[in-house]
Amino acid sequence: MAGQARLACALDCKCSRPGTPGVGKTTLGKELASRSGLKRLKYFNMGDLAQEGQLHNGYDEEYDCPILDEDRVVDELENQKREGETIVDYHGCDFFPECWFHIVFVLRTDNSVLYKRLETRGYGEKKLKDNIQCEFFQVLYEEAIKIIYPILKWIEQWVKDHNT
Repeated sequence: MAGQARLACALDCKCSRPGTPGVGKTTLGKELASRSGLKRLKYFNMGDLAQEGQLHNGYDEEYDCPILDEDRVVDELENQKREGETIVDYHGCDFFPECWFHIVFVLRTDNSVLYKRLETRGYGEKKLKDNIQCEFFQVLYEEAIKIIYPILKWIEQWVKDHNT
């Protein structure tokens, strides 16, 4: 896998891995779940979960993909994740409750590698261009940082308060 993982936040063992399509989220998530040795660790691909549960809210003709019903996806995942530890695979992390994840890895990859992967998947020109720009401008990384920044500030303050 030709990607690099950036640790955005570290606290415990529920994990989210946002990233632009094609950076290796699914490959890494499945590998982590299978190699962990933890029977309670479950891997969830949000696209698969939405498709299996028909958790869509229409279809986006421009991007040639279903529109996720985020509220229904969160409800479904909340029911399923109660049974153990989780790895969640989705492009972003902004619609999940902040308290769900103890660690967030934002996966990135070189744009030339990403372009070839998305082209191989048959992405249309607009979808391909938008995803490459998303990766180039670190949109999902910035999104993750905004979500976990308050947690990092809290940890920093807690360490200061308890190191006296």
